[in-house]
Amino acid sequence: MPPLPQISEEAATLHREALVIDSHNDSIVYHIRMGNRSMSGAPDDTLARRDGTIRYLRGPLDSAARCQEPQIDFPKMRAGGIDAAFFAVDVTRAWRNHLAYALDGHGFFAADLAAHPNEATLALDAAGIRAARAAGKLAAVLTIENSEALDGSINVLRMFHRIGVRAISLTHNPRSLAADGVGETRTGGGLTEFGVQLVREMNDLGILVDISHLSERGFWDVMEATTKPVIASHSSCRQLCEHPRNLNDSQLRAMKENGGVVGITFVPDFIDPDHPTLERLLDHFEHALAVAGPGHVGIGSDFDGGGTLLRDATEYPLITQGLLDRGHSPDEIRLVLGENLLRVLG
Repeated sequence: MPPLPQISEEAATLHREALVIDSHNDSIVYHIRMGNRSMSGAPDDTLARRDGTIRYLRGPLDSAARCQEPQIDFPKMRAGGIDAAFFAVDVTRAWRNHLAYALDGHGFFAADLAAHPNEATLALDAAGIRAARAAGKLAAVLTIENSEALDGSINVLRMFHRIGVRAISLTHNPRSLAADGVGETRTGGGLTEFGVQLVREMNDLGILVDISHLSERGFWDVMEATTKPVIASHSSCRQLCEHPRNLNDSQLRAMKENGGVVGITFVPDFIDPDHPTLERLLDHFEHALAVAGPGHVGIGSDFDGGGTLLRDATEYPLITQGLLDRGHSPDEIRLVLGENLLRVLG
């Protein structure tokens, strides 16, 4: 593993003092498929015996993947200066077992948190993230990728809120009961009636609406239906890379009007399919900052789910260094690193 490029003292200090939040990873399912591995990085025989829905439906990672270290866990978060992360369970491949799959993933993670109470804690809001940092702990925010986890029930949404879920994406790439994803382009569909109801109920409960993966028509339907800021937990800029998962400039400006946050992601195909470099990733930050404004840009790595442009969470300070090198002020960089996401959680 190559060493981390040199970080200046100014960047290291800024990164260390800033509150840093990553708005999307797929590490829960990844760790389960690695053999029920603890986020602590230490062996845990109790967790190793916790086979459930995800292990049954998905099976283990292939042998090549099991030889690779996860991109994010508690030690790597600390090494990369990440104070809080949104831990998602993507239910898209649960094959009509969406609710059980989501509960299995978050139940596994709850057991891991309980086994390592001095390492990390569940955060339910912005105050919880600040309290965790003050106590020297990492903060975990529970999220769900794809509202199919609800099995069409708003009552289930209320129970997800009760266990701590604070953000849900309405779709993955295919169609869900709530809306069409970016992979369903033929019909031009947006939100269904259930989707509109879901957005409004999420607003009332205090669960962030995540528009990553949502069709463009669905995006505009959300902007019409929501009364609260929304997030794009892991998307980048279509002006720089013509990929349907990225947001165009009209959408970026709408995120600013809404008060939301776009989490620029590290998925190479969303950055530049031919030359996905750190500099091209920084170009996406630059574009989003110019169009949406400094108060509406964050970071959503998609670690352990395709966000491979950075090696792992230990390389997070490269973003701080790169933004400093491009002339952004420490105040702007602190917003991007975490203050913007903290605001919408508030």
